Amino acid sequence: MFGKPGRVVQAVEDVSFSLAKGETLSLVGESGCGKTTTGKSVLRLIEPTAGSVTMDGEELVGLSAEKMRLRRQDMQIIFQDPYASLNPRMRAGDIVAEPMRNFRAQNRGGKDSENDKLAWLFAKVGLRPDAMKKYAYEFSGGQRQRLGIARALSLNPKLIVCDEPVSALDVSVQAQVINLLMDLQQEFGIAYLFVAHDLAVVRHISHRVAVMYLGKIVELADRDTLFARPQHPYTQILLSAVPQPNPKVKATRQILRGDPPSPANPPAGCRFHTRCPQAQPVCKEQVPALTVRSDGHLVACHVQ
Repeated sequence: MFGKPGRVVQAVEDVSFSLAKGETLSLVGESGCGKTTTGKSVLRLIEPTAGSVTMDGEELVGLSAEKMRLRRQDMQIIFQDPYASLNPRMRAGDIVAEPMRNFRAQNRGGKDSENDKLAWLFAKVGLRPDAMKKYAYEFSGGQRQRLGIARALSLNPKLIVCDEPVSALDVSVQAQVINLLMDLQQEFGIAYLFVAHDLAVVRHISHRVAVMYLGKIVELADRDTLFARPQHPYTQILLSAVPQPNPKVKATRQILRGDPPSPANPPAGCRFHTRCPQAQPVCKEQVPALTVRSDGHLVACHVQ
């Protein structure tokens, strides 16, 4: 009350992208670069301080609480931690049915239709019908994440924000969950905003990839183009860290030196110039614009 005003952290700044029906756009980057904040801002779980979020031509920022509540039927989220995102006091069937009960008046569904939908959802995500009577702690990590997916699907959403949905799972279980998400997308045309660290997972599931650094998108391209011809120095360094499955191929590893700048006091000009091996004097002075280079490949870099 009597102290100096604290610094304001602008976690995400000037981030812009579009997402089509049935498309997966992945957000990748270091921890703390703003990926999760971007996803939650799209859903208005974090209120954006400025900017615009539109869905089917409707502006969501500034929408009243009641209208936004109705809109949430089309927008769901799969949380990162399957151990913390499920209520331990509720049975699995009640966890998945809760969104349907919240919107029963709008969907005009009764108890019978709810039971049918629950049975269908559990079968769709690979869980037995008797699993509805169990509590969350009785499931494995992969099964809990399947519950999270079933809950997200319960209202037939158009968009699902996947906040690192497989990072807490074993590799074998990761593959099952990723394949499940892809099958559901192909069947229902759901759009995914996929937040991840694992570039192998990103390469498998994505249509397009956006690379973020310190709250900004520095490169955005379709999956094959970005992995084959990365243009931003930060993207090149990230991809060089991916292990090569062929032991005969000698990878050229690029080391990212230094620590990320504080988001409360980002550097002037290009935010990556303090760690960039290709930095030029102009990088310290001017903020690079995210411009189209070729085939829709967007890059924010003075050098490339």
